[in-house]
Amino acid sequence: MEFEKPDRILRLKSVIEKTGLSRSTVYRKIDDGSFPRQIKIAERCVGWRESHIDKWLSHPPVPKSGM
Repeated sequence: MEFEKPDRILRLKSVIEKTGLSRSTVYRKIDDGSFPRQIKIAERCVGWRESHIDKWLSHPPVPKSGM
């Protein structure tokens, strides 16, 4: 019987380390819809599902050209 790995919640610092993006780039990409949205985990605390970040890293969106 196989068990699925539980989905960890990553804080911003871990997301930045894992993706190589800067803080401002993470939030800019969230705003334009090209990066997974964060989830609220406490009153003043957010995080990202590790599975969503891994999926984004495996298949990052292709930037649209202006032409």
